[in-house]
Amino acid sequence: MDPTLIVITGAASGIGLQLARHFQNQNLPMVLIDVSEDLLGNHFSTCSHCYPIAGDVSKEKTWQNIIEKAKEIRLPISHLVNCAGVIRPGFLVDYAISDIDYHLDINTKGTILGTTIIGREMKFQEFGHIINVSSLAGLAPVSGLSLYVASKFAVRGFSLAVAAELRDFGVDVSVICPDLVNTPMLDLQLNYPEEAKLTFSGPSKVLQSEDIVREILNLMRKPKLQVTVPASRGLLAKIAGAWPAFAEIFRNSLEKKGRENMKKLRK
Repeated sequence: MDPTLIVITGAASGIGLQLARHFQNQNLPMVLIDVSEDLLGNHFSTCSHCYPIAGDVSKEKTWQNIIEKAKEIRLPISHLVNCAGVIRPGFLVDYAISDIDYHLDINTKGTILGTTIIGREMKFQEFGHIINVSSLAGLAPVSGLSLYVASKFAVRGFSLAVAAELRDFGVDVSVICPDLVNTPMLDLQLNYPEEAKLTFSGPSKVLQSEDIVREILNLMRKPKLQVTVPASRGLLAKIAGAWPAFAEIFRNSLEKKGRENMKKLRK
């Protein structure tokens, strides 16, 4: 499917920013959403084919503004990529009660709202592709990140469920589940050495935003229901998710590796 209008959430940093930069260089029209109006302005104020919208993805009004902008510029939305996401590590006995809403509002509700509202528009026009960014933490539980895990499990489950509903109307839904990526979320987790250690238990070479953008572009060219990045870690995550008791056998070694990788990254 050739893009007509691409909507990207979380477009002011991380994967969303890298993806928006790619399409900016391709001169493709985009509606770019982020909670930070200042960062959106800093990155895209000179882009004639970029339409920034500062807003909270957990609010219906933000998504209605996106629909209105698409109608204003008279382009159908061909792609929605939900990149907006947050993380705040914490064990159950430690995290603030407000952290529950923090994760579920942005990671889960924002993705569900966007998929619902934009998905209905795509159903009406009989084409479109929605790509939701989950995580390997949406496949396997990660102690110390329980709220993030809950939010990303929900994103993955919802995406797979509605994909079957929209397929007959010419609309694809994909979910991408990356391992740890070098974004501001990685930097934040380095401040939580105990809570986030399992996050860092993969290869010492961390994924870059460009790696995920490449996978998203592949999905846009050839839609798939679910993609894990890298595939090898995705397989391990699937096994750990399917047989959590079996995964506990490897907990100590993975935690040790995670601590070692965190020390290297801090240097």
